[in-house]
Parts: sequence; C-alpha cells; structure tokens
Amino acid sequence: MVLAVVALLALLAGCGESAGQSGETDPEQVDAVEAPDLGSCRRLALTDVAAPTNASPVVPCAERHTAETYAVGELPPELDDAGYDSPEVAQFAYDTCSEGLRTFVGADESLTMRTVLSWAWFRPSPKAWEDGARWYRCDVVGGGAQSKELVALPKTARGLLQGRPDDKWLACVDGPSVSGAPKTPCSQPHDWRAVTTIKLGEEADAYPGDRLSEVRSRDFCKRSVQAWLNYPAQFDYGYTWFREPEWNAGNRRSVCWARTTE
Repeated sequence: MVLAVVALLALLAGCGESAGQSGETDPEQVDAVEAPDLGSCRRLALTDVAAPTNASPVVPCAERHTAETYAVGELPPELDDAGYDSPEVAQFAYDTCSEGLRTFVGADESLTMRTVLSWAWFRPSPKAWEDGARWYRCDVVGGGAQSKELVALPKTARGLLQGRPDDKWLACVDGPSVSGAPKTPCSQPHDWRAVTTIKLGEEADAYPGDRLSEVRSRDFCKRSVQAWLNYPAQFDYGYTWFREPEWNAGNRRSVCWARTTE
C-alpha cells in the first residue's frame, strides 16, 4: 500500500503579484472603471490566472477559448474603503466565485474539487481602483495551479458537470504518486483518479490542526478508495489535504485518489 500525500499552500487565484499576461491586451480594458461583460470568453494562460487583473481581449465563445466569465458585479458597499490586496476583498471573491462556479457548472463542492475546472477572479487595475472602480470578475478556466496548461472549454461551460461528466473534465494524475504531480484530464493516460472527498469540518469550525487534518484524510481515504475499487485485498491510494490558509479561505475538504488506469 502506497500513501501519496499532498499538502498544498494557499493559492487564491488573482491574489498574488501579477505574473504578467500571456498574450495581447485590449487597451480599453486595461484601466477600465466599468465592469466587464458577463458571458465573455477569453484565451487565458496560467500566468493570466495568477494575476490580480486581466485585460485579455474577448474572443467569440464559438472559437477556441480557455476561460468564460460566469459572474460579474460590484463589491459590497462595506468593501468600498478596503485595500486593493485586503483579505476581506479576497475572501469575498473566494466565497462568491466558489459558490458561483458550482451553480454555473451544475456540481456540488465534492465533484467540483475532483475536476480539472477551477476559477480565477480579477479586479480593476490599481489605477482604476484609485479612480473608484470596485468590480469583480469570476472566470471558469480549464485548469489551475496543479495543471501544466489550461485546456480549451466548450462554447459554454454552463451545466458542464450535470449528470455524468465526461472524463475529459475529471481530474487524474499520470505519475508514480499524486504528490506534486500536475492534474490531467482522465480522458488521457493516467495512474491516479480523484474519486471522493472528505469534509473535515463545518464553516464555523476552527482549523483542527495539520496532524489531525492529515490523519482524518488518510483514514477516510483508505476506506473510501477501497470501497470505490470494490474492496480489493491490495490497493494504493492517495490524498490531498490542505492547511490552515485554505481552511481560513473557506475550504473544508480533502481529496481522495485511487491508483487506477480506468
């Protein structure tokens, strides 16, 4: 039995330093005070997802794209005086974009965490922020921090995970373990599949600590993966558990992985 453990550091898309944008920019969007259009599609790269603001040109959603804007709005009035990089703004974006993504693609929290889909959020440029802009933009993207690159999305990702999702959207790993390995769609050759999640606490609960979080994840995933594999005598499993920064941001789940090529 092999245990593959991943402990990831916090990464709220759009909360770090700008990594630069991968392609062209639309000059009208660079310092835009007005909120972007809902439903717009763009060709983003991983460097774009990590940036706090984005002015990539909009492309027709019928053409190849890696991002679709599913939520746009104004920050609540109580955040009017918040700092550009304030935790309060980041927390609002996390809550809004996370819940909005699940509604948009038609999946619960557990399934969403077991896919190659994720979200990125963007805010106005620092100049536009100084001019009073307080909008946010949530994009669904075909990948995330654990991906090699973003994959192309369909014309719209609305309802994409309803029913039985296609393997091209489910998360797998190709490698000896899940530790540090990038996610890959399960439609591609793989050695591990994300099969279940465990909820470690409720929204109001305090962080249980690293050791307890890991032990609970390990023990639950062992039982869960064995059941998913139909109770073989020998099997390999892995688990992805998250530390206090992710807990404080709102995540309460760990992901269980089964070693399988199916």
